[in-house]
Amino acid sequence: MIRTRGRILGPSALALAVAAGLAGPALAQTAPVAGAAPAQDPQVVVTAPAEERGVVNRILVRGNQRIDQTTVLSYLPIQPGDTIDAATIDVAVRTLSRTNLFANVQLGLQPNGDLIVEIAENPIINQVTFEGNKALAVKKLTDEVTIKPRGIYTRARVQEDVGKIVELYRLSGRISATVTPKLVQLDQNRVDVVFEIDEGPETGVAAITFLGNTAFSDSDLREVMVTKQSSWWRLFSSNDNYDPNRLDYDREQLRKFYTNRGYYDFRILSSVAELKPDNSAFGMTLTLDEGDRYTFGEVKVVTENDRLNADFLQRLLPIRSGDLYESDRIESAVDTLTFAAGSAGYAFVEINPTYRANPETDKVDVTFNIKEGQRVYIDRINVVGNTRTLDSVIRRELMVGEGDAFNRSLVERSRNNLRALGFFKDVKIEETRGSAPDRSVVNVTVEEQPTGELSVGAGFSSVDSFVLNLGITERNFRGRGQNFVARAEWGSLRQQIDFRFTEPKFLGRDVGAGFDLFHTRYDLSEYSSYDYRSTGGGLRLSYPLNGYSRFSVRYFLKSDEVIIPFGYCNGTGSSALCDQAGSFLNSSAGYTLMVNRTNDPVRPTRGWSASLRQDFAGIGGDVNYLKTEADASWYYGITPKWVVSLQGSTGYVSGWNGDPIRINDRFFKGGNTFRGFETAGMGARDLTTTDALGGNFYAIGTVELTVPNYLPEEYGIKTSLFADVGTLGMLDDRYQVDSVTGAPNPNIVDDLALRAAAGLSIHWRSPMGPIRFDLSKVLSKEDYDKTETFRFSTSTQF
Repeated sequence: MIRTRGRILGPSALALAVAAGLAGPALAQTAPVAGAAPAQDPQVVVTAPAEERGVVNRILVRGNQRIDQTTVLSYLPIQPGDTIDAATIDVAVRTLSRTNLFANVQLGLQPNGDLIVEIAENPIINQVTFEGNKALAVKKLTDEVTIKPRGIYTRARVQEDVGKIVELYRLSGRISATVTPKLVQLDQNRVDVVFEIDEGPETGVAAITFLGNTAFSDSDLREVMVTKQSSWWRLFSSNDNYDPNRLDYDREQLRKFYTNRGYYDFRILSSVAELKPDNSAFGMTLTLDEGDRYTFGEVKVVTENDRLNADFLQRLLPIRSGDLYESDRIESAVDTLTFAAGSAGYAFVEINPTYRANPETDKVDVTFNIKEGQRVYIDRINVVGNTRTLDSVIRRELMVGEGDAFNRSLVERSRNNLRALGFFKDVKIEETRGSAPDRSVVNVTVEEQPTGELSVGAGFSSVDSFVLNLGITERNFRGRGQNFVARAEWGSLRQQIDFRFTEPKFLGRDVGAGFDLFHTRYDLSEYSSYDYRSTGGGLRLSYPLNGYSRFSVRYFLKSDEVIIPFGYCNGTGSSALCDQAGSFLNSSAGYTLMVNRTNDPVRPTRGWSASLRQDFAGIGGDVNYLKTEADASWYYGITPKWVVSLQGSTGYVSGWNGDPIRINDRFFKGGNTFRGFETAGMGARDLTTTDALGGNFYAIGTVELTVPNYLPEEYGIKTSLFADVGTLGMLDDRYQVDSVTGAPNPNIVDDLALRAAAGLSIHWRSPMGPIRFDLSKVLSKEDYDKTETFRFSTSTQF
């Protein structure tokens, strides 16, 4: 008898089936012959003796065209000599069907013991095409579907891809889109798969309505949501299309919004989206229960034992009783406690905050329950993601090593060290459990970014006017962390050629070493009637004093030349400038002490940094002076986007052995160093020629507030408000008197008066390099100062 798709046929049907079904190839699925037609389900026919068992003498495979007989037999769980029955053949059919290679499978045992395996192969996909798609590009649809040309066609995979295409359209705001798959039969058992798409209308959001809100207006709550009401000006946004998944995210955003403003028991009672009769847009209604506004009540930390002191940990919490309840502060407190426990060597602690709300007093008591793990040691450190940078370059920046006790503070400082290199777009350091309960595996995952640049460009700025530059720089030379720079720049103000090389780990030790070669020319005729040229080189060494301070020493030898215009000193030229003409050899040695206690080396929001620099000239050569400069910065983040910074800097240079300070060794301020004033626009000046003379002393203070500009972060635009105040002056006495009479020269002004300016700065990390725009209002100046209201400056990143 025959068993076919659940029906049992009588014995008389057996002979008919054997004669008609097994005498030659039989296809259970007939594919469309011409045009496109819906795909059909393959049929599976099982032929076997139901009441008798049989022994397989041999196995014959029929109907295979592309697939070799040995491949079919390798999948078949029956061998010659096996005794089989209907159940055995049923298992064999299912096994062959699960390979997705066959559209039709028939098995039948002949009276002579031959097992006939009749197959019809699934067709090969010739091409996959889409019809009717306008809103979505073919490439986006092709990337989404799983069936590909030269793959094997199965109806299940096609139906799976139909669901993916429908979901793609749904996410793009077309809820009513439909997809119909069709087949076009070709020769040699090949098919074309055609997805006919009816995109339907774009389904927008006509209105977003809130019920039950009294503390905040509908417009305030709409700003919180990612989903927006459809408007004509949202041409390039898809957030005004209805998406149920996005609505779930919006519900969570609303919850965070309320719970971060004291509404501990806020709830969304319902969210309903109703489609308009014309299927063009949805109307969304959210019903809210705001509840009361809560403050923090009792806040405490509970630990299992005294290895982590609960009283000390409680003092670290950023929460105090009486503060307005904010859910984000709970997460911040958990991070603080986790970091503190990690710093004590406990890498794996479980911190579970529990809440007890009192509706009568509108207070929420919070208890942080800490389950301590045992002290953990680092089993091994894995470095992942570095395809170019050597492992040794990454590992030498880590402040923990294999076998050390785990310390979260040192791990975080290691991450900052890696980020400060500038080699990586992202750095993640995660801990997982090691080979034993007291062992931890540290995984350092880095995402490399380009560190080499070949720059050929032209630009225009308020400082240099037209600028041409050509440069090659590599901050991670040969993947060894070495810094190499070769650059040439030509502008109206300065022209320079320089070559620099730095080895950060000289002789395998934590000592940086490098050298510099340069030639520079500054055309300062617009500001002070002279040209300055400098050619030379130097050697540098630096090493860390501890984890946050570094000391460096240097030696430079250079030839400085001051060129005065012909005839300038024969008439009304400034005597303070004419004495500077000529070429002098400058041989100097110096040091720099730097301290950085900020929380982030790239974008600090907490902490401070400071540096002290001194250079002593007169180790041979023609110039004798001692130059000292110091600066300090302090950062305080009110929120991640509101950051206050205070900066101060001062400098003083004095000659020795009777030498005055030459004009090229004095300080000049203005432009980028003191906004609101032109380059060299403040300080001592010759009133007759209006030449800037610089100064031997300066002091400048700046307060800056970074403010949000509500532009996408990928634009790379930062906005800040600033105020600068400072002074510059204190020329040598000999340059303030008349060289003939010895009396004070009334044409030389040098009064150390305070200058001040305030304004707006816009920093843009453009594809051409960083650009800064400054809009300034001068608040205090001298009559002879030169000011400016607007300035923009560009530079390439080296």
